Amino acid sequence: MPLTKEEVLKFAKLARLELTETEIKKFSGQLSAILEYVDKLQKVDTKGVEPIAQITGLTNVSRNDRMETSDAETREAMLKQTPKRKGDLIETLGVFE
Repeated sequence: MPLTKEEVLKFAKLARLELTETEIKKFSGQLSAILEYVDKLQKVDTKGVEPIAQITGLTNVSRNDRMETSDAETREAMLKQTPKRKGDLIETLGVFE
């Protein structure tokens, strides 16, 4: 069942998109096909099938963060290279300004 023009416009509004009449017709067919496929998938029996997140067997490589101390001379040498500092801290631009 193809989507109506009103349904496509509702989706477009939710996505904050402005569509031309040509795009409305085009996306009506495309969205309808997607929804029909999802409907087919809903009917597939998945009892006994374990959910998976990925199939490659790859795992994330990470390390534990650890703090290492440095002597005052090394710390001062690093701080001298920074454009701005407040005491023993490096001053950076704000993220939420």
